[in-house]
Amino acid sequence: MEKALLATVKKRTGVAALLDPDSFNTSRASGVAKSAQRIGVDVILIGGSTIGDQGHLDEVVASVRKNVTIPVILFPGNVTGISRHADAILFSSLLNSTNTYFIVGAQAIGAFQVHKHSLETIPMGYLVFGEESTTSFIGQTRAIPYGKPMIAVMYALAAQYMGMRALYLEGGSGTGHPIPEKVVKSVAAYFDGLLIVGGGITEGKTAANLARAGANLLVVGNLLERDNFESKLKAIVDAVRRKT
Repeated sequence: MEKALLATVKKRTGVAALLDPDSFNTSRASGVAKSAQRIGVDVILIGGSTIGDQGHLDEVVASVRKNVTIPVILFPGNVTGISRHADAILFSSLLNSTNTYFIVGAQAIGAFQVHKHSLETIPMGYLVFGEESTTSFIGQTRAIPYGKPMIAVMYALAAQYMGMRALYLEGGSGTGHPIPEKVVKSVAAYFDGLLIVGGGITEGKTAANLARAGANLLVVGNLLERDNFESKLKAIVDAVRRKT
């Protein structure tokens, strides 16, 4: 899955649809995933910060996997975010957490389960900006200020030197503040790997600007929970295709 994803983003910026199982029943999740694929999304991510029902997660992942042909990749916020039905997992470390549990503790606890299910792993550094999001609260982060791109660059280089092949710059679940283009551009100039950007991407213009700044993969999440999300998602996908 990682090779296929890299092959796609080498040609153009990709778009990922992020589904939080806490916000969707199984039928709705599958329907949204099918619509997202039809619109032109490149990958389905499944995960969230507060997943409490692993059985429901399994049902959602299995159902989505049966209904789409694009990759279905886990984006877990904790050990409860692992499912055997996915194609791969973003095996991430929340690098700017103040709690070592989210840096390496949860990863150690979940590692054997990942091994048992033979899930393909994509090692990823995860950085959260701002302080108002659920992700920042649950992950106990020392949030990176939006106006300090070199702090993000320092973490990005650390992630790269520790062998992480992907880096996720996250505005946080439900945020109204996307990652600034200046931050993305600064990190893209130094990080040699898959640069993922998410949080607050609800408009085509925002997506196109982030793509031009150097993002390899843009993640759209909360938008998918709205009624009639298709038109806005299509505008995002179309804008990214036109501008990259």
